[in-house]
Amino acid sequence: MTAPSGFNSQLQQLGKDRYEQIYGDTEIDNDLLQLLALSDFAYDVLSTHKQWGAWLVDPEQQQCRAVPDPLPQQLSDVSETQALTMLRRYRQQYWLKVAYLDLVCGNDIADSMAYVSALSDTLIDAANRWAFAQVAKVNGAPVDEHGHPIAMMILGMGKLGGKELNYSSDIDLIFTYPLNTPTQGGRRSIEAQVFYTKVAQKVIAALDQHTVDGRVFRVDMRLRPFGDSGPLVMSFSAMEAYYQEQGREWERYAMLKGRLIHAPCNYVHEFNEMLRPFVYRRYIDFSVIESLRKMKSLIAQEVRRKGLQDNIKLGAGGIREVEFIVQALQLIRGGREPQLQTQSLAKALAALTELGVFTDEQQQQLWQDYALLRQVEQYLQAFNDEQTQQLPQSQRDWLRLNTLLNQANEEHSRAVIEAAMGRIRDEFEQVIGFEPEQGDDLDDSYTLAWEHNDTEALSDVIANAQQRMSWQGPLNHFHERVSKQPIGKRGRDTLDKLMPHVLQQLQHAHACGEVVALVTNVLDKIMSRTAYLELLLENPGALQQLVRLCAHSRWIGEHIAHYPILLDELIDPAELYNPLPLDAYSNEIRQYFLRIDEHDLEMQMEALRQFKQTQQLRIAAADATGALPVMKVSDHLSALAEAIIEQAVNLAWQQMVARFGKVPGTDEQHKGFAVIAYGKAGGLELGYDSDLDLVFVHNHDGDSSTDGDKSISARQFYLKLAQRLMHLFNTRTSSGILYELDTRLRPEGSSGLLAINIESFLHYQQTQAWTWEHQALVRARMVYGISALRQRFSEIRIEILAQARQIASLRDDVIAMREKMRRHLNRENEFMLDLKQGVGGMTDIEFITQFLVLAHAHHHPALLEYSDNIRILEAAAHCGCISERQTQQLIHAYCHYRGLYHVLSLRNQEKMVAKIELQDEIASVSQIWEQLFAAPK
Repeated sequence: MTAPSGFNSQLQQLGKDRYEQIYGDTEIDNDLLQLLALSDFAYDVLSTHKQWGAWLVDPEQQQCRAVPDPLPQQLSDVSETQALTMLRRYRQQYWLKVAYLDLVCGNDIADSMAYVSALSDTLIDAANRWAFAQVAKVNGAPVDEHGHPIAMMILGMGKLGGKELNYSSDIDLIFTYPLNTPTQGGRRSIEAQVFYTKVAQKVIAALDQHTVDGRVFRVDMRLRPFGDSGPLVMSFSAMEAYYQEQGREWERYAMLKGRLIHAPCNYVHEFNEMLRPFVYRRYIDFSVIESLRKMKSLIAQEVRRKGLQDNIKLGAGGIREVEFIVQALQLIRGGREPQLQTQSLAKALAALTELGVFTDEQQQQLWQDYALLRQVEQYLQAFNDEQTQQLPQSQRDWLRLNTLLNQANEEHSRAVIEAAMGRIRDEFEQVIGFEPEQGDDLDDSYTLAWEHNDTEALSDVIANAQQRMSWQGPLNHFHERVSKQPIGKRGRDTLDKLMPHVLQQLQHAHACGEVVALVTNVLDKIMSRTAYLELLLENPGALQQLVRLCAHSRWIGEHIAHYPILLDELIDPAELYNPLPLDAYSNEIRQYFLRIDEHDLEMQMEALRQFKQTQQLRIAAADATGALPVMKVSDHLSALAEAIIEQAVNLAWQQMVARFGKVPGTDEQHKGFAVIAYGKAGGLELGYDSDLDLVFVHNHDGDSSTDGDKSISARQFYLKLAQRLMHLFNTRTSSGILYELDTRLRPEGSSGLLAINIESFLHYQQTQAWTWEHQALVRARMVYGISALRQRFSEIRIEILAQARQIASLRDDVIAMREKMRRHLNRENEFMLDLKQGVGGMTDIEFITQFLVLAHAHHHPALLEYSDNIRILEAAAHCGCISERQTQQLIHAYCHYRGLYHVLSLRNQEKMVAKIELQDEIASVSQIWEQLFAAPK
């Protein structure tokens, strides 16, 4: 076979150079030359295993789709090193063959996908059989009623499940086993769960561990029940219980592609029958429509977030939209139409055509366009065995793709691809698209008001002259900015269609000039991103919510302008004004991270920030509109911060372990690391822009070391873990910082260690801490850590705070610190109160609370039960440390101040209030201060 006509001279020369490097002066085989020119991966493999070249070009081999076993029959005799080497070299050899079939022989993409999937099944099954044999050699094995060993079963998800695997793909797996039967025949019997967990760990290592021969697959286990926090392997019965009780719509969608990689047996049938009711409803499932609407918006959101114009999988009209079309229809109809109960996209598409959902022409066109994109994806990945769906970034790869597509240049290749994606997008909108919400009929006067933008045009829209004048300035300013922005014809057309609706919504809301300025500021930030303008145009409800929220809260308006991705949250008001339950944030962020590549640090950092912004918006929306009581706002903001801290610790831990190994006695659930929150976070009183005062502790001594190749001491490990956490929080990305972390409350302040042993923390508090540090400990609580560390911190906190103190000395210390803070931080004047630092303000109440604890906890341990001011004050009254009347005055003032603080935060205003409005509160707090801190006579 000769190089194809038009085979670029640069590629021809590259192929010759590489051929000569490997085979010297031997007669050139044009097929191998072409392969070497088109694939860096093939060049790397043949450089090491040049004998495979003759095997590749054997005509019989080109027709053969045999899938031999990569491992010998006697698996118990195969060492781990041998197994890993054989699996990886098998993968190299056969993926080399697939590259040859695709890049040289022009193999049909359906055949290539099926072949890659069959080879992958064999590799996964071989790894499973080997791992089972190795664990059984020591522990025996679970057996059935006939005495036959019961193998672990592996559920392949996604394209692996559909036998449509990519050339270079992660594999999504779920591990399960049929029976909870202890092992027999080993040195000692162990439980089935323990046995299969050992097997699962060996399977992952066999496939995913990176050696000198590379890896077989990147293994992703996050689709399993409970995600990363769930057990590595579950029994049939446990999985059934999970999916019946907790299974989500996205898990139904994912499980459509689930396929057991196992020889047919009764257990396979049992498993499939067990999960079928979860995936396929017995009726035509129109209840899934709302979930599909949300999934569709997630697709659009991801496209906007990542700017995926050149991504043939995730971009508009990409591979995933074809999958979504077919799988959505399977979910809706699959319960009533058994022929739709298949993991294969091709078979499901054919079944939908038989059912009349698609015409023959639609089906053929959709498959052709899908096959083209999958073929392009296959080419892109075969160039260098990289998992990519992005169109080439280099001239060489464009030359390769042009050659394979038989196109003259990049422009022609793009045209072919974009035409296919355009047809897919049209089909996607027809099948999955939903009619936009119907708004009010638009009066022509709004269009004229936008187009002409003068006082006369606005007078037809706004009768009130004062309101009209307040609008004119922001609209003039916005028109001026629009005229200077190169937003393109599509963007300008969309903006011109949208703006009359904006003016209508502003008028219906009786908006003032400030609200007009906020809304147009949001539009200013998104006008060059047409997808967001289209979102508001196609979703009148989202536009209505934008105007409503800007009218309620300046903070929200500016927040959305700063992070336009939050516009997606405006589509569904039922969720927007309904924050998660307090105990649900942790699980929600774990589910959110299932969609994030665990190796993509940049995306993980963005995801943390976007999760915070999304949830904060929902809390603020509920707060601003009165749907959430003021005193619950801080509870939600605190619960959100704790969930983010937990997720950030998990990410930092994974990164540190990957680099240095684990500290002895630790694992994912028992890290030996804890986070103590002080101040507002410790007292459950966070605001929207609060920073986090955190201290990091651990429970390991300095003698132990990590077990990785790059071993470090336990002390260094936890220091680096804390530093990584600081990086995750404080680094400014395109979505800003996560939280401002302040760690100066740690022992010895900024000069102290960033993470210390918890017993060293106790020693410092006993021997070196100042009174103000003990005051801070009053509002401290552990927000992350295992129960043993939480218990130890509670004991330390009680021991320190319950010390007997000299009241006079304590009083002097508290007064001195309060006066120092007031000198440096108080901004009040004759007429305005600084809510936080002013005389009679929030900090005075906090100091009163801290004084009561330090003065009386020795005799009244109930004062130490809580870390928030309200419950401490209630406990102080109950113990007789302060009168009931004084307590109610302080609680009333504190709640009133906090409510005002939240309102001013939502308005983005200074936290200053006219003293005349708060004279009763200021007087009562000041009076109680004087009574408590006056020098005894």
